[in-house]
Amino acid sequence: MKLLLILGMVAALTGPQKPVVVQSPSGALAVTLENPSGELVYDVSYNGETVIGKSSLGLVTSIGDLTRDLTLTGVEEGRVEEQYGLRTAKTSRVNYVANELTATFEGKDGRVLTVTFRVSDSDVAFRYGVSVKHPAREPELHRTIVYSEASSFNFPEGTTTFICPMAEPGSRWAHARPSYEEVYTPDAPMDVPSAFGYGYSFPCLFHLGSTWALVSETGVGSGYCGAHLGEYQKGKGYAIAYPSQEENGGYGTAFAAVPVPFSTPWRTITVGPLKALAETTVAYDLVEPLYEASTAYQGGRYTWSWLLWQDSSVNYEDQVQMIDLSAAMGFEYCLVDNWWDQQIGRDRMAELAAYAQSKGVSLMLWYSSNGFWNDAPQTPKHCMNTAVAREREMQWLRSIGIKGIKVDFFGGDKQETLQLYEDILSDANRFGLQVIFHGCTLPRGWERMYPNFVASEAVMASENVYFTPEDAAREAFDLTIHPFCRNAVASMDWGGVILNRHMSRDNRSRHARTTTDTFELATGIINQSAIQCVALYPNNLTEVPQFELDFLKGLPSAWDETRYVDGYPGKYVVLARRHGDQWYVAGLNALKEPLTLTLDVPMLSGQTVRCYVDDKNGTPTLTSLKIKADGRAKVTLQPNGGLILCR
Repeated sequence: MKLLLILGMVAALTGPQKPVVVQSPSGALAVTLENPSGELVYDVSYNGETVIGKSSLGLVTSIGDLTRDLTLTGVEEGRVEEQYGLRTAKTSRVNYVANELTATFEGKDGRVLTVTFRVSDSDVAFRYGVSVKHPAREPELHRTIVYSEASSFNFPEGTTTFICPMAEPGSRWAHARPSYEEVYTPDAPMDVPSAFGYGYSFPCLFHLGSTWALVSETGVGSGYCGAHLGEYQKGKGYAIAYPSQEENGGYGTAFAAVPVPFSTPWRTITVGPLKALAETTVAYDLVEPLYEASTAYQGGRYTWSWLLWQDSSVNYEDQVQMIDLSAAMGFEYCLVDNWWDQQIGRDRMAELAAYAQSKGVSLMLWYSSNGFWNDAPQTPKHCMNTAVAREREMQWLRSIGIKGIKVDFFGGDKQETLQLYEDILSDANRFGLQVIFHGCTLPRGWERMYPNFVASEAVMASENVYFTPEDAAREAFDLTIHPFCRNAVASMDWGGVILNRHMSRDNRSRHARTTTDTFELATGIINQSAIQCVALYPNNLTEVPQFELDFLKGLPSAWDETRYVDGYPGKYVVLARRHGDQWYVAGLNALKEPLTLTLDVPMLSGQTVRCYVDDKNGTPTLTSLKIKADGRAKVTLQPNGGLILCR
């Protein structure tokens, strides 16, 4: 990272203090910071138009209230430039450039608050630092509690929202909420209360006419709690809220306990057209790796019996079928889900792992996160919740050649829970294990912070397509929102390309899938995860066209570049992703009528490409399409249908 100091400290002002401004390198995005009457406020503008009106800043801590009676004592301005690589995100190389402003304020009690803003051409980020002006006078002061945060986001009147409510802690099945698995409402007014009265989970998407804003946070690990947005307040907007006391089974603090001095995680605001949201890397730009990878972790694709075959399929014979399926498709992994310790057993699991390896396939195994924060009965339990248990279990996993784990059913966003995530990841790295989380929180920069982290669920995922016809009917809507919201800021283990027509083992009973096969194939490109689930079943090898299987055999899961092409959240999306020198353009249509688009795809200019698209009856077809020399192509996506263009 390169930080150039442009302006040093300025003297404290005795009269009214002038606002300080930091702009993006292009000048289009600007943040103004001021402290009228000793209170901190900021605003954000884009191309001269207000995106966030005057909004509050500050922290309330056990060593002082740092939201009022503050005096500006200094300003530093600089420029941040960094190039870095990513293994498990939407791009493999990032060139981050931003202007930075750090303003220092002093409270009446000698406590010092810094507010640092970084502004790139499409992202605003800010965080706080707290220290003591005269540490020698207070040598015993080494810690504090952050009770609350004043940070707010006051969007202009008329802004609409695409936001997901936080669930009531301990609610519904096995008292396993919150788990970031609720439903988005499109283009809703700001003044509609959240469904459960607990605010909204990150990320939160806002629509301001031709401009969009995506609010989230990054850099949250074991040293802080996770946050979300509270309820909307007219004239004030949405404020940062910390976890509720009921989370994590009621155990642990609903605030952050930190050493002094300290810095908070970053609050992020991505601003601009939808292209800025789909392509943002802000979640990774602001963090650093916390440890080195212990091995060269590999991405890939996995089969998963549980989605349609459910618990009863977690037996030796069915898992052999899924391993054989992975081998036939050239997939790298097979995920064995819950109850394997009882329905297969540890001795036979070692045999199964050896069989998988003989077929060129590696196993990943499911675990409960454990403890006392819910009543989920699934096993194996008591393997991931303590350091002693993890050491024993992970040694065994390594000894039989397991390459990854999926850990499920976490307790919320308290600091204690964030510590558990980090402990699992760090310990797993020592044994060469990659990690997927389910029933969990949003990853906040974890792809860069933890090199063995793959993805998290943290979304209304594919299991719901299996559970109810209503959720199956909503699949297309959900998957056209996430590229601009949930999957824009973090890898997402949504759970699979599904080619069974019916949500059952026999592919005849239960309710039907509502999307076309081409839609499903395209989700393998639209949904980003370093290890992608392809929920094929043995019957699919004879029931679907060979060209669909051939496409899935070559489906990448690692991307070197992502570009937005077209879309509107909840209606349709078209993205282009590059793997090596190969571009894939994929589209999803959630509308109830055909959608004709003229796409601008310069990366395919003048080329004749394969075109996977549905006919008027929703039947998948494979044809060739010549892209014009100007890079434009006219295509039609059928209702709940899809599109793929590739060489």
